[in-house]
Amino acid sequence: MQAEVSILNKQLFRHVEVPGWKLKWDWSGDEVIWSMVGAEALQQGNCTRIKSKVLPHSCKKSPEIVDLLLGAPFNLQTTNCCKAGVLSSMKQDPTKYGATFRMSVGKSYTGSNIGYLIPKNFNLGLPGYSCGVPHEVQPSRFRSGNGRRWTEALMSWNVTCTYSQFAASTSPKCCVSMSAFYNETIVPCPWCSCGCQGSQGTQCVKDDKASSLLKLHGEEEGVTSALRCTIHMCPIRVHWHVKVSYKDYWRVRMTVNNFNYAKNYSQWSLVVQHPNLRSLVQTYSFNYIPLNQYGPINDTGMFWGIQYYNDMLLQSGDKGNVQTELLFHKDSDMFTFSNGWAFPRKISFNGDECVMPSPDEYPRLPNGSRSPHPIVRPYMYLLLSFLTLILLIQ
Repeated sequence: MQAEVSILNKQLFRHVEVPGWKLKWDWSGDEVIWSMVGAEALQQGNCTRIKSKVLPHSCKKSPEIVDLLLGAPFNLQTTNCCKAGVLSSMKQDPTKYGATFRMSVGKSYTGSNIGYLIPKNFNLGLPGYSCGVPHEVQPSRFRSGNGRRWTEALMSWNVTCTYSQFAASTSPKCCVSMSAFYNETIVPCPWCSCGCQGSQGTQCVKDDKASSLLKLHGEEEGVTSALRCTIHMCPIRVHWHVKVSYKDYWRVRMTVNNFNYAKNYSQWSLVVQHPNLRSLVQTYSFNYIPLNQYGPINDTGMFWGIQYYNDMLLQSGDKGNVQTELLFHKDSDMFTFSNGWAFPRKISFNGDECVMPSPDEYPRLPNGSRSPHPIVRPYMYLLLSFLTLILLIQ
């Protein structure tokens, strides 16, 4: 029996990172995989029961299938294969969110048709993902011949896998800090946002020399991360800075810092929730697309890097950051700088929600001031008072 398997990442903004998917299932009978293109089984398994001159590709009861690497032989490739298991999100790159492979499945003793037993216990081999029970759907259709004829699969099954951030990791992966031009206070990420220094599985590195030694010996010692020592101990920090206020516009600088000495982030993405995103006029050096629009409501958007420019967030160091500036139009019906309105409600990095500061700690406007249009410095108030006093004396 010939079978075709497609893996589709239908998440809007979370992609599958390196090392990629590793699909696993349990056969319901005595099936084996005789051949495969577009992917490969990690283990052939014990094939001593096979009475054939040609051994199957895999005799495992629970095969583990991985994608082929880039540059695989042409005769082993299929459409949408050979990306090392990495899948983009649907919004970020609609051409690379799927993977497909084909296999020939048969009984272990003859290789003949096995009937239509549905495999069970599917697993993507990715932290945080859990898969449901396969269920039968409308058979897939294929074009054949000169393209006018349609053929149908004998049976088609769907398996839905869902993601849980808590199941993937008990600690967050990013945090948010804030600042504004009208307040000298910089609100840092909350203390121990992603863990504390010296916690289990976290290596705290204080300088570049120590990090270089860790890169050489980290794998041998089983170290999975090498984070710069910070109060928050997060691999990623997103800083939101309210930069300037004009008469009809206001500007924000958003910076993403990588504090991990041992990891680059390719095809990174940010999802920001802010009430003024519907009035976003221009984004510099990032791609942007709105999400979850309901009529006039548009408060959530996705940002990601420009290909070959800043789509790779490098390891911690001088180049371990990317940033953009956002220009917003002032909507007179809702615009204000008071009560933390200028700051985001929620930020996610690569699909994982970041730890936000407490609303009580947001940068505040100076006492007695209103939303500036544009800002008026305190010394200007003194100057105006002095001129008024002179006029009164005269």
